[in-house]
Amino acid sequence: MASATLIQRVRARKVFNSRGEETIEVTVETLGGQGRAAAPAGKSRGAHEVQPFPKGGVSQAVERVRSLLEPKLLGADASNQAEVDRILHEVDGTENFAEIGGNTAYAVSMASAEAAAVSLGRPLFLHLAKRETLQVPLPLGNVLGGGKHAGKGAPDIQEFLVLPEKAESILEAYEATIKVHRLLGRMLEEKLPDFTGGRGDEGAWAPRIGSEEALALVAEASERVSDEVGFRIRVGLDVAASSLWNAERKAYVYASEGKVRDEGSQLEFILELIRKFRLAYVEDPLHEEDFEGFSELTSKASRLGCLICGDDLFTTSWRRLEAGVKVKAATAVIIKPNQVGTLTDTWRAVETALKAGMVPVASHRSGETCDGKLAHLALAYGCPIIKTGVLGGERASKYNELAWIQEAYPERLNPTNLNRYLTFS
Repeated sequence: MASATLIQRVRARKVFNSRGEETIEVTVETLGGQGRAAAPAGKSRGAHEVQPFPKGGVSQAVERVRSLLEPKLLGADASNQAEVDRILHEVDGTENFAEIGGNTAYAVSMASAEAAAVSLGRPLFLHLAKRETLQVPLPLGNVLGGGKHAGKGAPDIQEFLVLPEKAESILEAYEATIKVHRLLGRMLEEKLPDFTGGRGDEGAWAPRIGSEEALALVAEASERVSDEVGFRIRVGLDVAASSLWNAERKAYVYASEGKVRDEGSQLEFILELIRKFRLAYVEDPLHEEDFEGFSELTSKASRLGCLICGDDLFTTSWRRLEAGVKVKAATAVIIKPNQVGTLTDTWRAVETALKAGMVPVASHRSGETCDGKLAHLALAYGCPIIKTGVLGGERASKYNELAWIQEAYPERLNPTNLNRYLTFS
């Protein structure tokens, strides 16, 4: 009798993400069921990410699923994730998925995993699980935005984030981030007469305001909501420093503020913000090639109980992560599967991080889809934090999926505790 997990059909189509951009969605059918996955897209992409699509864009990617991938995948066992992903690499034949596209690889890889899970009658997170003990990830939400995610006059820093430390359920934690977002909106209306309620790509408020002034408001809103809900909500940043870095001037250019900071000044500026606002998390505080600067900052920030996270620095690449581990460049790493292409490659990065005592942060992209599978991956791969915005159906879908999992499988999930990373000295 043929296995229910053998692949019988692979189909791809063009769909649209939350920014209205074209992307690819793939359906994988097995004898026992089917899986479907759509790829998101980032706006501030790291230089070391795999190529999202072949030169011909989404249309060519869809065609290559039909002409190149499906013939090779027919008859393969979808439950053998490593073999499916090996075929993707073999068919592409490049180091950065230039022929089929990293988004295509991700969509096929994830759709195959779901098809296998459905065929075997298991939820996706348990099918992908790499450990016996699973923990509910804490939500890291973007409540105020700037940089490439917002318009002119918005802060130079890209994301102002909130992180509930404890909650009884994922919905309670998520609701706390919504409360901060809502209160912050009212505070911005009171403070800025010309604020019209504009929001950026991820649903975060996009006011015309300076970075430190914005951070002060987010900190105040978080403190007020913390008092209301009865658990602490901490503040974080995604600086997206590579988008501020001017290689010719060897300096960070803050256009909205009219300030230029050299490498030493940038490091001290970030440390000052950590101390002043008791930040829990800072992502990409320095540009994507500055392993040495990251190492120095991480050493100092760790004494203050603040996670330093690399996104563009690592781009979910286990090779870059290994280089970072050697110099202790960060205490956390962003995990975006489509930065590297396949679930096997994604797990290798997560495993590298966990072995080094780092916090893997499962993350959305600014151009998202309503696909909720990131929630399953965060659980399965042991990511204590999930970063997926606050407002918008494409953001809420991940939290709603976690809420369903927590209700349906309470015996499999444990609460997450980040105290050992976030305690101030």
